Amino acid sequence: MPKRSQPSSKQSAKVRVTRFDAADYLKTPTAIAAYLTEAFETNDHAYICNALDTAARAKGMGDVSKATGLSRESLYKTFKETAKPEFETVRKVMNSLGVKLVAEPIDDQQKVA
Repeated sequence: MPKRSQPSSKQSAKVRVTRFDAADYLKTPTAIAAYLTEAFETNDHAYICNALDTAARAKGMGDVSKATGLSRESLYKTFKETAKPEFETVRKVMNSLGVKLVAEPIDDQQKVA
């Protein structure tokens, strides 16, 4: 078995770690739709708000602001985990992201909350 060299005390192995941001990977309406669908399926209000915020950041808050007529500050406040956004706001934001809400029947095996 070959010997592995051990780093000397003068060498330091530095690893650069960056924070993961899903917004970096949401480049298309298809990707955004899949991401938001997964969020809606959780039925977790805070998670859904976070997902909408992430999708809006992926598109660009400035672009979403212009498309919806809402200020950037208002958008950031709207999708805080503790916020309760109005349906019309959610609809406008989703339209600006190039996605829409779709109703589907609940599977028989899932219980309505």
